[in-house]
Amino acid sequence: MFSSLTEKLELAFKKLRGQARISESNVTDAMQDIRMALLEADVDFKVAKELVEAVKAQSVGAEVLRSVSPGQQIVKIFHDELVKILGEAVALNVDPPQRILMAGLNGAGKTTTSAKLASWLKKQGRRPLLLALDLYRPAAIKQLQVLGQQLNVPVFAPAEGETDPVKAAKASLIWLKEQGSGVAIFDTAGRQDLDEELLAELKKVREIVQPNEILLVADAATGQQAVSVAQKFNDAVGITGLIMTKLDGDARGGALLSMRQVTGRPVKFLGVGEKIEQLEVFHPDRMAQRILDMGDVVSLVEKAAEEIDEKEAMKLAERMQSNKFDFNDMLQQMRMMKKLTSGGGMGGLLGMLPGMSKMKDAIGPDADKKMKHTEALILSMTPKERQRPEIINGQRRKRICNGAGRPVMEMNQLLKQFEMMKKMMKNQGAMMQMANAMMGGAGGGGGMGGLGGLLGGLGGGGKMPKLPPGMKFPGKF
Repeated sequence: MFSSLTEKLELAFKKLRGQARISESNVTDAMQDIRMALLEADVDFKVAKELVEAVKAQSVGAEVLRSVSPGQQIVKIFHDELVKILGEAVALNVDPPQRILMAGLNGAGKTTTSAKLASWLKKQGRRPLLLALDLYRPAAIKQLQVLGQQLNVPVFAPAEGETDPVKAAKASLIWLKEQGSGVAIFDTAGRQDLDEELLAELKKVREIVQPNEILLVADAATGQQAVSVAQKFNDAVGITGLIMTKLDGDARGGALLSMRQVTGRPVKFLGVGEKIEQLEVFHPDRMAQRILDMGDVVSLVEKAAEEIDEKEAMKLAERMQSNKFDFNDMLQQMRMMKKLTSGGGMGGLLGMLPGMSKMKDAIGPDADKKMKHTEALILSMTPKERQRPEIINGQRRKRICNGAGRPVMEMNQLLKQFEMMKKMMKNQGAMMQMANAMMGGAGGGGGMGGLGGLLGGLGGGGKMPKLPPGMKFPGKF
């Protein structure tokens, strides 16, 4: 997400390094590069222009503060203006009547996103209910029923052969009354294109359902078309917010930066993967920090607290401290890491760490695949071999590799990696810090110290990059 934009912005800010004062000429040059970077990322022309002009107006002639480069100072100005463009975070309205109407074109991921929202609501302690009102797309109702079954969420399905969305909407309210209290999510029909028939139908359904939220599911991969669609939906039915999907792919993502400014409606959630749990609450300030390669430590700590069992992490940390680390512990550690990377792989995890976006390319696209191969090798070992890696001789290596379906070379690399990890723990205690990071610093010196350890474990030495005055890493209060 935004990796290309992040790189281009970094290059633009580099041009200002070493300057004693921010002059109009060097700011103008940098702003031209920034404007081009924004347009190439598919940011709306007017939004890009307004953002660049606002940054330039504040930057020209500004005194460079001590110990801060002009580049850093303009990063601070750019960050603040970007947050303004993205707007304030707006929470989902789940007050009575607790009804959410999902709208959007076909292919945006409306049905899957409805299920994702139900999953998110369950985690918040709410009781979600799914109601299928898409009578046109083949298997749309069945898809919602299957997803509801996976989540153990009740699903309303219209009578077989029903073709009138108004009748289906009225029947859904009768079913809803029978279900009692809960947050109702109505999955409505889409079209290939935005037409009068779709909007007229949606208006009728809205009048019957009387929702307190109308969320438009918009496909980020369609770029500025998504912004145009959002404008038309808003003019016709009055949407209350947006969910941007497919932000985990190769989409340039500029539509996300333009959406609030152009439509006047807030982005409330982001779809960052195909899995049911891959829905994130949209935080404008955190997104601005990700774009500027400042990481998103708060989201990482929240994910760690949600996904990782604190007792398990403490037990693993104790074994690391006592130098009793074996392949069982390594497997457990890898599974903890997999939980943290479920929303975008190792690249997604590194993208949440300040100054680590370049590491995503360094680890390569096969990092997650390699982790699976390593897990297969460990699972192919006997319990004794996992506890005592030193007994794994040539013959045992061949047997393990045959069982895992991997070459002997990978087993040799794994044993070397294991020995290096043990050495790190013995000499530096880096792996202990990594365990603290995984549980958000529980039992240690706080979450940020743990994350510093995680950086150290990844080769960053545990050091955080400096930020311009007035800015701080999220979570460092």
